[in-house]
Amino acid sequence: MFLLPSGRDSCFLSHYNCLHGLLKPSLFSSTDCQVPPQCLYLCSRQSWAMKTWFAKKAILDSPLEAAMAFPHLQQPSFLLASLKADSINKPFPQRCQDLVKVIEDFPAKELHTIFPWLVENIFGSLDGVLLGWNLRCLQGRVSPVEYSIAMEFLDPGGPMMKLVYKLQAEDYKFDFPVSYLPGPVKASIQECVLPDSPLYHNKVQFTPAGGLGLNLALNPFEYYIFFFALSLITQKPLPVSLHVRTSDCAYFILVDRYLSWFLPTEGSVPPPLSSSPGGASPSPPPRTPAMPFASYGLHHTSLLKRHISHQTSVNADPASHEIWRSETLLQVFVEMWLHHYSLEMYQKMQSPHAKESFTPTEEHVLVVRLLLKHLHAFANSLKPEQASPSAHSHATSPLEEFKRAAVPRFVQQKLYLFLQHCFGHWPLDASFRAVLEMWLSYLQPWRYAPDKQPPGSDSQPRCVSEKWAPFVQENLLMYTKLFVGFLNRALRTDLVSPKHALMVFRVAKVFAQPNLAEMIQKGEQLFLEPELVIPHRQHRLFTAPTFTGSFLSPWPPAVTDASFKVKSHVYSLEGQDCKYTPMFGPEARTLVLRLAQLITQAKHTAKSISDQCVESPAGYSFLSWLGFGPTDTNGSYPANDLDEMGQDSVRKTDEYLEKALEYLRQIFRLSDAQLRQFTLALGTTQDENGKKQLPDCIVGEDGLILTPLGRYQIINGLRRFEIEYQGDPELQPIRSYEIASLVRALFRLSSAINHRFAGQMVALCSRDDFLGSFCRYHLTEPGVASRHLLSPVGQTQVAGHARGPRLSLRFLGSYRTLLSLLLAFFVASLFCIGPLPCALLLALGYILYASAMTLLTERGKLHQP
Repeated sequence: MFLLPSGRDSCFLSHYNCLHGLLKPSLFSSTDCQVPPQCLYLCSRQSWAMKTWFAKKAILDSPLEAAMAFPHLQQPSFLLASLKADSINKPFPQRCQDLVKVIEDFPAKELHTIFPWLVENIFGSLDGVLLGWNLRCLQGRVSPVEYSIAMEFLDPGGPMMKLVYKLQAEDYKFDFPVSYLPGPVKASIQECVLPDSPLYHNKVQFTPAGGLGLNLALNPFEYYIFFFALSLITQKPLPVSLHVRTSDCAYFILVDRYLSWFLPTEGSVPPPLSSSPGGASPSPPPRTPAMPFASYGLHHTSLLKRHISHQTSVNADPASHEIWRSETLLQVFVEMWLHHYSLEMYQKMQSPHAKESFTPTEEHVLVVRLLLKHLHAFANSLKPEQASPSAHSHATSPLEEFKRAAVPRFVQQKLYLFLQHCFGHWPLDASFRAVLEMWLSYLQPWRYAPDKQPPGSDSQPRCVSEKWAPFVQENLLMYTKLFVGFLNRALRTDLVSPKHALMVFRVAKVFAQPNLAEMIQKGEQLFLEPELVIPHRQHRLFTAPTFTGSFLSPWPPAVTDASFKVKSHVYSLEGQDCKYTPMFGPEARTLVLRLAQLITQAKHTAKSISDQCVESPAGYSFLSWLGFGPTDTNGSYPANDLDEMGQDSVRKTDEYLEKALEYLRQIFRLSDAQLRQFTLALGTTQDENGKKQLPDCIVGEDGLILTPLGRYQIINGLRRFEIEYQGDPELQPIRSYEIASLVRALFRLSSAINHRFAGQMVALCSRDDFLGSFCRYHLTEPGVASRHLLSPVGQTQVAGHARGPRLSLRFLGSYRTLLSLLLAFFVASLFCIGPLPCALLLALGYILYASAMTLLTERGKLHQP
């Protein structure tokens, strides 16, 4: 048992009673009962001693437990120091358990000082140095205990969100540095220009010095969501060696939970958790101007603010007091994940010398795709009577109006610039599949409608309903310009790869859905039709349509209104001086025809590689290296995914490309004659086995000129010119299978012999008997008179330079020759044959072989015409 020192008992007891209110306040404030600093320190740091001295029970040995035992005794700095110490010394489950108790027991006055540290401790620092709980790598199958505890703590209905609402009720503000905001937003605020998003209105705090040290004053909910969203961007990318499935990570699943909670597809947003029975967290106070700003664009006010001030009947709806959380969540996600490129920045990025300001990761793109899929489900959860244009004029709940406004107001423009950057700057590899699927998910809102039809078979895809025509028209650039951008990417990729072939197949399949191409074409016609001069409408070109009314009308001007909406969409995303390339125009059709030609070429190339792999057994290259088979000194097809995946990969590639070609034929109404022309043109450049194909080129005045298709074929290794060395064989570059020093030594030796015995060798080769033929077989170059220049246009015979008989010893510098000799000596030793007899036997065997070849060569010459 712990006993207090006798000299301090009375003092300690009196001051303990004072601090607990057992003595009168007058005594507590009198000079006779001042609390000495050492006693206050003793009370705060050793409260376990008081518990033992009074209750004679459990001993409290933790600073945090002391703070929790008497929360109203502790100073805020001590609570924060205790939590920081425990974050280092205690295991993760115990820390979370203590945090839950702190959130329950402590008042908001003490909790608001630990809130910024706790948020940073969970999500990591904004500079990426601190990882926090590393939610992006936390998986249930790897760390089930930590995963379960973290998900329960950070759940929308969990302790952390309860802390947020507890602080929200007291109207606390927290500073967030502007320097960590996305580039366009940061630049705008630093130039004292208010961003167009209402998320930043009335929140910017200027320092007396001016532009340096800017902060946003955020409420607890905004501060928490800001950190949560930015942790995806600010943290360092996951190492390539760490194979983490993004959809299984805690961060990805938390995003899904927050979206389902605050953007519900059924019912309304759940009310915030109250910190006390019967209590509720009030909504943030109305946004009021704090200081003058120069601004650009439209200043959209909060949906809640507009409804409360103008729609008195909506106030009875509880959701009207909580729509700000849904609005804030969506705006923060869109701003932090998508708003990294402005229209001006996008136009500058078209320059090939421009440097990228922000490069998204594959994980980032997958999370954005999750957001888009949920937004489509959220927007499509409106009932038919609520989604109809006539419903806009009636009083609706804020949540219903938010569903209609979420995508066009908050997402469309920023997503378009984000996709444009990805299409133009993403590497030409298989990782682009993530960007592709994000794009295709946005283009197909009907897949996430509650009344969606079950997916049909590949041969009979479901027809896209006409009710989606307004969405297609209001997102025309998403369909047309990005499709042209994808064509340009596909023309620069290796379509022999199954992964690239799959991407072409996916895009073609989506755009080939019945009635979709017709709706896109109708949207282009509306944009390209002559514009009527209506002066009072000119100022609306850059404005978004209001969400309390509709441009649609049953009267004849409806066509003009639809045309105006399409033009407004295009001009707001690209600017009024944009150059629009129609998807069904001649330029895009030319790209489609080139892609169809490449698809046909890739199919034949894949088949050629497959045939080559089948004809080459596993040990063929090894036998060739030993010298028992022919060698290809000019190389072969380069490595490809087909080499690793085998015949199944060839089958998949052929299937993807065949279906993609059929879908392109349906979308752009290509004739069968055009497709057959590609196949016939391909066959004219092939040899008898279809492997050695020349690149696509045309004959000019100065010789052959490669076409863009031919350059693509050479770069990707699909075709090549056959290049053969036609110089002096003794002077050709040393090969990888030769010993460089030995080759040079043998060259000097053979050169000395040839110089010394040149006359004798000429005399021997001039003889007409067998000895002359034998010497000619070894001392002259075979086929020197039949050499010619290889040209795709024609083959021109070239008279070779007359070289006299000479001896060549270069073959002895080959690893293959030396290994063959060593192997022969080793086999001979197994039969008890010594090196000298073995050498004699090898010489005798070679003489017999050379004599036979001499006779065959001479006989062949006699039968030549």
